[in-house]
Amino acid sequence: MSVRRETLQIARLAPKLLGDSADLVGQFIRGQLNADGGFRNRAGDSDLYYTVFGLQALLSLRLDLPVESATIYLRGFGAGEELDLVHLSCLARCWAMMPASALAPANSDAIIARVESYRTDDGGYHASRDAAHGSAYHAFLAMGAYQDLGAMPPYPDRVRASLAELQSADGAFANDPGRPRGSTPATAAAVTLIRHLDMPAAPALADWLLARCHEGGFFASPDAPVPDLLSTATALHALKYTFYGLLALGHLAV
Repeated sequence: MSVRRETLQIARLAPKLLGDSADLVGQFIRGQLNADGGFRNRAGDSDLYYTVFGLQALLSLRLDLPVESATIYLRGFGAGEELDLVHLSCLARCWAMMPASALAPANSDAIIARVESYRTDDGGYHASRDAAHGSAYHAFLAMGAYQDLGAMPPYPDRVRASLAELQSADGAFANDPGRPRGSTPATAAAVTLIRHLDMPAAPALADWLLARCHEGGFFASPDAPVPDLLSTATALHALKYTFYGLLALGHLAV
């Protein structure tokens, strides 16, 4: 199962917790859709990055997608000629939520080729083509883009080797090699990649993530002042891949 399908499967449970508020959330999400088929950023302009979350939110709430207008909006990006790695992954993710026939095979192949152009010398991926080493976050994005377009990154052993170099001195993962401490989002991205690359996951990773939990939220790093929602979401998603994570979540559900 792809990263997108895994996260969507979990997110679709959210309406049960939202209860009567689910309709209000749906109305808000729909209200962020612009006439051109894109979703608004903070300035009110259609933004590919925000469109990913808008479309995924509608799917999570089991609401109809604006397929016709969204398809027109996405076609305006062509094969992603002007996009960086982050926005290429957004484009691939958006197309994965449209009907399969909407994206021409030639454009799909071209997007994949552009994602691959962000491969680093150590076998990973980075948003800067000049980077010597890949990052956990960008490898995660590249993996998602490949999967969304029905493929997998070539030479997975090189991705594994790059990821192994990103393990920090405290046993977690960072987005740069040689770091003394890891971060929660980078570690969560690494855990997800470890699973999809069939790498062994050390139980200590779950312990490290659980140690970041405070009053229901997760810190981004050992020295972060307060928990944040991104770190909390990514940590919980990563923890479900380990026995210790399942045990912790089971206790939370009691």
